[in-house]
Amino acid sequence: MSHPYLHPHLRNNDKHAYFAHKIGVSGSAQVDFLKDTVKETAKELGRSIARHNAVLINGATTGFPYYVAAGAKERKGICMGMSPAESEEEHVNVYRLPLDYMDVITYTGFGYAGRDLLFTRSCDAIVLGPGRVGTIHEFTIAFEDKKPIGILQSPDWETDEIFKTIIEKSHRKGESGPIFFESDPDVLIEKLIAAIDDTRRKRYVYKNDDGVGGKCEVIL
Repeated sequence: MSHPYLHPHLRNNDKHAYFAHKIGVSGSAQVDFLKDTVKETAKELGRSIARHNAVLINGATTGFPYYVAAGAKERKGICMGMSPAESEEEHVNVYRLPLDYMDVITYTGFGYAGRDLLFTRSCDAIVLGPGRVGTIHEFTIAFEDKKPIGILQSPDWETDEIFKTIIEKSHRKGESGPIFFESDPDVLIEKLIAAIDDTRRKRYVYKNDDGVGGKCEVIL
């Protein structure tokens, strides 16, 4: 049976389920300083990720990423969380983080700073919504790693303008991966998926049944 979360051109080969698009979402764990509409915006982003058959990865946290996961589950999407805690007990009782809407949680045990690195590197691309210093940290990791980055714009927050300033002041034009600024979640996700596919077309993988090497072929 074909894997339901693969991009359409991969669905007929379950061996390559790994190649489902993995979209990370970063944003503030506190949304009290934002307008109430931010929750619906976050949910719509999650719905869009699920509609595009991508896997959502977030920090297994509260706030904006939480509502994105809620939206993804409305569309029966798959949600993976990367926790700063070393166990479920620490995740709930020490960090006070939720388990809701997660299909899988990885307990990194590295605190927030270490978790940010593992989270970002587990994604094929990352979307950044409204945020504070943690969101900026995840942006800078993705920028350094040349990941495709999508920055969700809205008149309800200023984080997108902060990222524009960071990019401009970095004086590193052409040294990052593709960066997209969009206010429409669907358009943003479509651009990120296209960027992921473009990167993958340049890669080669071993394609044989015994797993011990063989002819190297383009599979996308």
